[in-house]
Amino acid sequence: MSGNRRQGRKLWRDITLFDGLETLPEPMAVIVEGERIAHISTMAGVDEAAAAGCEEMGSGGVMTPGLVDCHTHLVFGGSRADEFEKRLEGVSYEEIARTGGGILSTVNATRAASESELFDAARPRLEALMRDGVTTVEIKSGYGLTVEDELKMLRVARRLGAALPVRVITTLLGAHALPPEFKDDSNGYIDLVCHEMIPAAAEQGLADAVDVFCERIAFSVAQCERVFEAAKAHGLPIKAHAEQLSNLGGSAMAARHGALSADHIEYLDEAGVAAMREAGSVAVLLPGAFHTLRETQLPPIEALRAAGVPMAVATDANPGSSPIFNPTLMLNFACTLFRLTPREALAGMTAHGARALGLSNEGQRLGRIEAGAPADLCLWNADTPAALAYAVQPGRLRQRVVNGVVTHG
Repeated sequence: MSGNRRQGRKLWRDITLFDGLETLPEPMAVIVEGERIAHISTMAGVDEAAAAGCEEMGSGGVMTPGLVDCHTHLVFGGSRADEFEKRLEGVSYEEIARTGGGILSTVNATRAASESELFDAARPRLEALMRDGVTTVEIKSGYGLTVEDELKMLRVARRLGAALPVRVITTLLGAHALPPEFKDDSNGYIDLVCHEMIPAAAEQGLADAVDVFCERIAFSVAQCERVFEAAKAHGLPIKAHAEQLSNLGGSAMAARHGALSADHIEYLDEAGVAAMREAGSVAVLLPGAFHTLRETQLPPIEALRAAGVPMAVATDANPGSSPIFNPTLMLNFACTLFRLTPREALAGMTAHGARALGLSNEGQRLGRIEAGAPADLCLWNADTPAALAYAVQPGRLRQRVVNGVVTHG
């Protein structure tokens, strides 16, 4: 992660503060020292001695933690605009996938692209997320489906994090689709993922986690369980795309294995909700894919609320089912399509988004504004935090701070 040189102490005054879970009830002051948040107080309680010597960064507006986009597929080759048109003509996502389109069309384009070409294509997508407040982003592989091409994608994701002032978390999604060379041998491909792909990614330090696509058009619960066992053998956390198109029980299985999250989950049932609650797994909601695919099966929001399962929100930015690179639009979609409150949606892209990546523990504490937490912050030209979900309005980001460095504004 690149950035400008860190300097001194910084002070923001008279701000409306959303701390990652709640909006604080009165105007606040925040002091940052180096890479960490040093002090938070009400305006009435500002310690002027502590404020002395701080660089005054401004006043007014809404401050939130830096947004955490915990589910993206930013590195890919080619375009699938033609499939967008087909879907509008009535062809289903599954039909497109079964006739060689969908993920496999992106696989062909990604395999043909060099690392430099993939980097150049992904950079503006990531910069779009950053201009809309993202300070931490997860980037998955999954469009290579060979050992070398999956590693190529992960190397590009690491390069993006080194080139731009943003935290990049990488996830190996080798079990995303069945490549054509394994057309009649899905178990053979899972062998490759488990015995070659995961060990190589772990040995080279390219993956921070391992994901699977547990679905009828992808891999079975038993096959995904094998991938999870291989990931855990190499010390890698696990995640799952599950219950997007049908209910196979993938979320419950992932939770039993201690998954950080289960993502999509439109068809999640009560047993899956209970398993996720028991495991502490995060439910990652992806309203961009729901919108793009014109789905009608809503995730079980009320059941998740009642069970106390944390709900994250992410863009799912990808070439096929969610070609959307605007995180605050996802806040709006989460409210209008899934009926989250603005507070829940914003927590989903801050505190709960960080938890879905395993970044909310005591040592890291991303997605929160509290003393001692990393100084990843956004200051917005808005009157209330709810306005970020209410209006679809690019350009509201006044300042973006990563590791204590102002990188925008």
